[in-house]
Amino acid sequence: MSEIINNREYRQKVLKELITELHNGKNVEEVQERFHDLIHNISTKEISEMEASLIKEGMPVEEIQRLCDVHASVFKGSIEEIHHPDKAPGHPIHTFKLENEAVRKYIYENIKKNQEELKESDTKDNRYKLIENFNILWDLDKHYSRKENLLFPYLEKYEITAPPKVMWGVDDEIREDIKNVKTMLQDDLQSKEDIISKIDQVTNKVLEMIFKEENILFPLSLDTLTEDEWFIIESDSDSIGYCITGPAGKWKPVRADVESKEEHEKLANEDSEGYIKFNTGILKAKEISAIFDHLPVDITFVDKDGVVKYFSNSKERIFVRTKAVVGRKVQNCHPPASMHVVEQVVEELKSGKKEHEDFWIKMGDMYILIRYFAVKDENGEFLGILEVSQNIKSIQEIEGEKRLMSD
Repeated sequence: MSEIINNREYRQKVLKELITELHNGKNVEEVQERFHDLIHNISTKEISEMEASLIKEGMPVEEIQRLCDVHASVFKGSIEEIHHPDKAPGHPIHTFKLENEAVRKYIYENIKKNQEELKESDTKDNRYKLIENFNILWDLDKHYSRKENLLFPYLEKYEITAPPKVMWGVDDEIREDIKNVKTMLQDDLQSKEDIISKIDQVTNKVLEMIFKEENILFPLSLDTLTEDEWFIIESDSDSIGYCITGPAGKWKPVRADVESKEEHEKLANEDSEGYIKFNTGILKAKEISAIFDHLPVDITFVDKDGVVKYFSNSKERIFVRTKAVVGRKVQNCHPPASMHVVEQVVEELKSGKKEHEDFWIKMGDMYILIRYFAVKDENGEFLGILEVSQNIKSIQEIEGEKRLMSD
């Protein structure tokens, strides 16, 4: 595994060197040759990490932005294919790609066509056609706004900040360029040569952004965001709107109807124990028991009258419990010397003076955290007290990070 990590670090170092060389004035051909000689199978994540490192080391976002088109052309055709299954119609990525295809098609079938007509004959009618084209191309603002206001915040939540910063800057440049083209087309003093040059500039930027979205941003996002986060993005997208085209369907995450499944089992099996329905799902009694018994903590629940009603039966209990404790007053489950503390904790949690109380003690090799919580229903009515005990010694000893599975 260490050789993989070292190889990634080496590639990251070379990637940064390539972009820095471009920044310092080397031509694209020199950098591209070195890139093909030294780097293989570049992933979108590594490009993201590279940009973040350059920004962290002091290179202004504007410089990364200026180089964005250059390094995209260097990486083009060399980024590894990341085979994400095609997303269902209506999924945000499916919609983004539909829009990109519509924009690409509109540029080649309309803008480029009318640009050629302007090149042949600089008439008001030909200019009006292009003004109308760029009014429609302005729809990109909705595409970029969804990307910036719905997608980028989630990437930033996962500390992926460089691509959003760079892309947002280029998005704003494209917006400004579209406005400038329309202004130039309305100005009789602007030469057709300057207009045509500006149209080439903005359409190339748009097409490059499509490439960067589909080969860098979208694969990176699919690797990062959860299904529930995509669902929130999909749900909020209508409020911003779409570019030229819209979603091909209504997408929502696939969810099994667990309640119907349990009802079916209950009807098919007379011995079925049924289930308990919660606000956040359903569970069978044996599942509830197994879940509590597998938690890495000891749990004891005392009802509102101070009577022990339940305790979990984990494999490594800290404090011994037997079934005889169920039904006893909680005060009677503690030594007389600590009874006054127990009574005070119960009173303060029951009265609402406190929501929880914590203690920590050493027991041999263990370091025990004991927490008491006031349990209340949705209306704030007191239901009882939950005691949670845990040996936190191994947790306190944790250092650094663990990102790989154990052998």
